[in-house]
Amino acid sequence: MSRLSDIATWTSRHRRLLGAVQLVLLAAFFISLGWALRHQLHSAAHDLENANLVLFALGCAALGGYYLVFCVGWMRILAEWEITLSYPDALRAEMISMLAKYIPGGIWTPAARVVAARRAGVTDAALVTSSMLLEAGISAVAGVIVFVVALPFIDNVDMSPWPLVVFGAVLAVLVQPRVFRPLAGKVLRRLGYTKELPDLRGRTLSGLLVFYAGTWVLGGLALWLLLRSVGAHPEVSTIVFLGGTAAVGAIVAVLFVFAPSGLGPREASMYGLLLAVATPGQALGAVALNRLALTAVEVLLLLVGGLVLRTRHRRLDAAEAPSS
Repeated sequence: MSRLSDIATWTSRHRRLLGAVQLVLLAAFFISLGWALRHQLHSAAHDLENANLVLFALGCAALGGYYLVFCVGWMRILAEWEITLSYPDALRAEMISMLAKYIPGGIWTPAARVVAARRAGVTDAALVTSSMLLEAGISAVAGVIVFVVALPFIDNVDMSPWPLVVFGAVLAVLVQPRVFRPLAGKVLRRLGYTKELPDLRGRTLSGLLVFYAGTWVLGGLALWLLLRSVGAHPEVSTIVFLGGTAAVGAIVAVLFVFAPSGLGPREASMYGLLLAVATPGQALGAVALNRLALTAVEVLLLLVGGLVLRTRHRRLDAAEAPSS
């Protein structure tokens, strides 16, 4: 893994330069976005001032449910590769990597997951990184499917679905075991990793695809509640579309590497899609609340969920030890 270490060392030495470049690009993006949305800012501010806090709290709860379920998929991938990770450790690793997205540089998200997994006893960094790529790829494909399925039932969506469909089709091919395993193995060998990656059964892949599609619907419920909290009245039938909208935002966040955690591009893409079910002010207010909810829930699940569940898990293990 010497080359991987060299990359990490180079990134660490030039972190100020990389951070400066990211900040310049991000500032340019926000200036352009602010200029384009200058007429909607007053309306959005009014909607935020009068936001329903109960519905906002329910939206945060639904978003928390999404995260609590989402990490089970990663555990399933690791289990398929005969790696056992407890739920508290998996949740903690997920939340640490989510929050690491806010650090400029891009490399800190996988690095945080690798370090958290190592502290939990999983020391194979290549397998952890590969599992992250599979998790992201399968989840993205599921999100594209959810969006495309819901799109015909929503009017006034000002977006051509074909670029997203092509992107999803390419990812669907890349996550296939017969493609992912040799491709990832080739890349890892260049980085100094000599072991063969484990296989992933087709039925496991299919099950994960259905599972992640369900998580996006849960994310759609969270976004539906956030929209209602700022005065919008989307139909219940739009929840699947909103789940696809959340998936598009997450995909954009990954592609725009210059923006920490996709801050800005994620909101812009979601705003454009939300205009199909809400006014410009309501859509802008909802994406602002969505960012606030994302960060708050990630911090809460890390500090409360991960630590409390981990402590409880250790107490149960200690209680079972004498009987064993």
